[in-house]
Amino acid sequence: MAFITANWNPLGEAFYRKTELYEMCWNLRDGLRDCLVAAAPYGGPIALLREPHRRSPSSRPQLEIYSASGNSLASFPWKSGPVVQLGWTVNDELLCIQEDGTVLIYDLFGSFKRHFSMGQEVVQSQVLEAKVFHSPYGTGVAIVTGSSRFTLATNIDDLKLRRLPEVPGLQGAPSCWAVLTQDRQTKVLLANGADLFILDNTSCTAVSPPGLSPQVSSIVHMSVSFSYKYLALFTDTGHLWTGSAHLQVSQSALCLSSMWGCRRPKSQQPSVVLMWDRLLLVAGVCNDIIQYPHRPCVCVGELDGVRVVSSSRQELLQEVPLVCQEIFKIASMAPGALLLEAHREYEKCSQKADEYLREIKEQSMLGEAVRQCVEAAGHEYDIQTQKTLLRAASFGKCFLTDFSPDSFVATCRELRVLNAVREAGVGLPLTHSQFKQMTVQVLIDRLVYRQFYPLAIEICRYLKTPDYQGVSRVLKHWASCKVQQKDLSDEAIARAVCLKVGDSAGVSYSHIAAKAYECGRTELAIKLLDYEARSGEQVPLLLKMKRSQLALSKAVESGDTDLVYTVVTYLKNEMNRGDFFMTLRNQPVALSLYRQFCKLQEQDTLKDLYNQDDDHQELANYYVTASYREKRLESRLSVLQSAVDEYNKAKNEFAAKATEDEMRLLRFQRKLDDEKGAGLLGLSLQATMEALLALGLHKQAEQLYRDFRVPDKRYWWLKLKSLAEKEEWEELEKFSKSKKSPIGYLPFVEVCMKRHNKHEAKKYVSKVPPEQKVKAHLAVGDGAVLARCSASDRLLIDKLNRARATATKK
Repeated sequence: MAFITANWNPLGEAFYRKTELYEMCWNLRDGLRDCLVAAAPYGGPIALLREPHRRSPSSRPQLEIYSASGNSLASFPWKSGPVVQLGWTVNDELLCIQEDGTVLIYDLFGSFKRHFSMGQEVVQSQVLEAKVFHSPYGTGVAIVTGSSRFTLATNIDDLKLRRLPEVPGLQGAPSCWAVLTQDRQTKVLLANGADLFILDNTSCTAVSPPGLSPQVSSIVHMSVSFSYKYLALFTDTGHLWTGSAHLQVSQSALCLSSMWGCRRPKSQQPSVVLMWDRLLLVAGVCNDIIQYPHRPCVCVGELDGVRVVSSSRQELLQEVPLVCQEIFKIASMAPGALLLEAHREYEKCSQKADEYLREIKEQSMLGEAVRQCVEAAGHEYDIQTQKTLLRAASFGKCFLTDFSPDSFVATCRELRVLNAVREAGVGLPLTHSQFKQMTVQVLIDRLVYRQFYPLAIEICRYLKTPDYQGVSRVLKHWASCKVQQKDLSDEAIARAVCLKVGDSAGVSYSHIAAKAYECGRTELAIKLLDYEARSGEQVPLLLKMKRSQLALSKAVESGDTDLVYTVVTYLKNEMNRGDFFMTLRNQPVALSLYRQFCKLQEQDTLKDLYNQDDDHQELANYYVTASYREKRLESRLSVLQSAVDEYNKAKNEFAAKATEDEMRLLRFQRKLDDEKGAGLLGLSLQATMEALLALGLHKQAEQLYRDFRVPDKRYWWLKLKSLAEKEEWEELEKFSKSKKSPIGYLPFVEVCMKRHNKHEAKKYVSKVPPEQKVKAHLAVGDGAVLARCSASDRLLIDKLNRARATATKK
């Protein structure tokens, strides 16, 4: 702690420090010379392409991928075309941009994923320079070709190429250029000698930075800050221009190699890191500079500083956060500095601790002191310094009654996570500011992508991340990678996945099985699907794997009719009709559902289905139903004859006889239609008889009555109602005397009274049996008879009268 400020260097009103992150684990014999290097921000991986311009087939360039700590992730000879630029996407995928405009994409472990082209015209003119940039839309690629034209792709995941306008007077590549993202628009800023131009989609605009020396003949380097808000220009006269429209500064310098912005968030002092072969220089708006002698290295712009990667170590160059300056600056009287000193004295059992605490309390700044210590602990990379600050904060908050511990607890948790991922074995040197910007979810994704599954799960549990965002998501990715292991059997992998995943919420076995199927392991996919509880997830994948019969079984077991219909429809389209019907025969439930479907939608298929099964009964029923759709009598009779034949095969004599009767009735109806024009075709037997009686064709109705053995009661009722409706009272009287009525004579009385013919009704009262006399007299309203009725009959009559009155009112 005594030497914590030993590596601080003042620059104007701020301090800068260079913190060692790692002793690099790699072994680079030739260092970083003759290498094309790309390092991803936020502590991302590093890619090296050794001797990228080597053309010998016997000795190809070597592409190597390392973690930020120098652990090897992948290495393979480069067999494709000459590479102009390397870069990383926001998802840690490596982009290799070739001279012919082809961009090849590899994952973190060197596996090829896909490729795309920056346009056909680039193949002829070749790519001179290229840059990979990040925008609100995603990762983009910008190139300049031999024809001095710029082509831009703002998002490589949704590729839309934009060819920018020509730059007047530009021959070949510009002296320097950069990509700007402003107001959700991506533009190119370039220098052609001393002239600056901004290219957008439609125009090329000349610009002039305020305060730039008129003696400048060429701008040789430019750099954009990590947030794209600030710009630095370096001229051939050795002057450095930084700022925005209202900020300017000049600084003498030597011939420059590279340049990066070095500005922490919320800082009011812009600064630029300049690199020569063996020197790093930090320049700001003041006249001071900071010089760091250094071996050849690569600088990576970060949110709050610059990572400096050399062949032996990796360091972070950044402005010291203001809260750290206030606490650790010599002779600081800030509340946090006093609280830290009070805690030191307390550990020494010195009474000075009480004096420092009293001084803080007199200023009513104890809460601010605790806040400063907690915040400063988050910005420190050294674990012992973190602990010292947090212990001081814990000591101070013991004397506060209304201090919320949330920020203290959150910082402790976050630092524990950060210290775990900063380990060389993991290699993610994130600062606290980067972690807050990145979010926990992205950090978990990066750990999963690097296959640090146990650490990712422990972090999720430690931070109490919801399962669907944390542990379940990690397990799903782990299982997807597990099924790709070729050295294990299907049974072993399925058992391991089931044991690890179990019933974890948010993990779909069907998703894991789909990954296994994509890897060509169909049997493993089927085994994994057995653990899937949702049939709706099982069946689509089984159909995709051409395991249709198993899919049908799963659909039937689920009890979901929609799912069964889905499988049946798929089978119908994929199989020939014979195989399709044979498959359904083994699944009675599916067969029954398909029959129901065919009855509504595909009648012809239903016929074929019954024929396939030799189901004569159902086939006969089908013919009977089909007969009603025929318009011509001959066709209907033919279809009905087919039904009779099928009923006979099914040994259903009753149905066969009923169908034959229907055919006889149809022929009888056609005959009468031809003779009388009665329009009887298609009516039922009873409706036919009613129509004949209504038309006065009593003989024909009598014939039907005899031929079809219509019950006497039914026939008498039909004729009784018909004669009454036509008010043929003489015919009705003759009919009643033709023989003894099978329905009695009370219906005659009631029918006559219904037609308001009391005179005719009285003719039949005498024929009514004694037990129905009262009802008959009541129907005709015979008062004399009613007077002679017994008391019980009168009660019955009164009840009937009340019922009749109620019915009349309704």
